[in-house]
Amino acid sequence: MYTQVIKAHNDAPFHFVKIENAPTVKAYNPICGDRFEIYLDVDSKKITAIHFHGFGCAISKASTSVLIKNLNEKKLLEAISICDNFLKFINREINADELILQDEFLAFSGVHDFPERYDCATLSWKVVKEYLESMK
Repeated sequence: MYTQVIKAHNDAPFHFVKIENAPTVKAYNPICGDRFEIYLDVDSKKITAIHFHGFGCAISKASTSVLIKNLNEKKLLEAISICDNFLKFINREINADELILQDEFLAFSGVHDFPERYDCATLSWKVVKEYLESMK
C-alpha cells in the first residue's frame, strides 16, 4: 500500500505550510485524529494559491499533498472535476482507464483492499470538493 508516491508525498508534502489569514477549509476525522487545514485563495473562478498544514497518517497526508499539487492554479470547475474523479476512483465507480491524472491517483488503489483506509485517502478531497462547489 505504501507506494513510492505515498512515501514521497508523506516525507515532502507539496505546499505544506501554515498560511495566516487565508480562507481555510478544515478536514478532520475524529475517529483516527487526522486533521488538516487547507488554505485556498480563489479569484475569478480559479484557485490562485493552495497550501495545507496539519497531521495524520501517511495515507491521509500524502493524499492531501496530491490534492494540493493537482488543484494548484486550476479553474474552479476543473478542480471540482479532479476531486470528483479521485473520489469516484476510490469508490470504485470508475476504473483506472477512466482516471484523470492517473499516475498519482493509482498510488491510492490499495485503499480498495483496506476499506478502513478509505477515510484517510478521501478526507481532504471531500471537504475541498464541497467547499469549491459552494463557490460555483
